[in-house]
Parts: sequence; C-alpha cells; structure tokens
Amino acid sequence: MIFHITTSETWKKAKLNNEYRCNSLETEGFIHCSTQSQIITIANTFYSHCNQLIVLEINPNKLLSEIKWESPAHPNSNVEHNINDSEQFPHIYGVINVDAVEKITYLCKNSKGLFENSF
Repeated sequence: MIFHITTSETWKKAKLNNEYRCNSLETEGFIHCSTQSQIITIANTFYSHCNQLIVLEINPNKLLSEIKWESPAHPNSNVEHNINDSEQFPHIYGVINVDAVEKITYLCKNSKGLFENSF
C-alpha cells in the first residue's frame, strides 16, 4: 500500500468526480505519496498549518496511473524538513481513481500540536 495526505474537502471533491487530483499534479506532474513509515514526518513537516488531515491508503494494484519510486521532491524548498534525501517515495503520474483508495485514516494533532501515528 502507498499513502497520500490530503484534506477532507479535497477528498469530498474527489469522490464526486470519481478521481482524485491535487495541485502538484498540475505544477509538478505527479501526486506526492509515501510509505506508511513516512506519513507522520511528512504531515508534521509540510502540513503543520492544518489541524486535521486524512490519509488515503491506496492499493497500487488497483491504481490506473503510473507509480514511480523516486527521491523526494520537496514541494516547498523553503520549509526546513527532516526528510532523508536518500529515501524513495512513490509518486503517482496521473489522477488517483477513487476505487484504488481502500481506507481513509484521520490524522489529528496531539496536545503538543504535532500529528501522531494512528496506524
């Protein structure tokens, strides 16, 4: 399984359109995803301004778009991050068909203001 962090509003739109897309698909040509062990670091690094997020659990065998495992592409290079540049991340080159999403998990912040593992 691969994972994508998003908001409830964006996921609601995706379900109406039967496909998920986000800004990075237009600006970078792919949708950023991660492994399960990378989720919390990414959430706390790039989504600290959000109070709640959802994580899409995507079955790669059901995905219609191409997946490439690549070095991280930092969407905001001005953000200080703890992401190891030698790690590989799944990038989806196209939309995510909604039926490839097998589970949704909500991420909330703890009392210290950090997202914590709920997997």
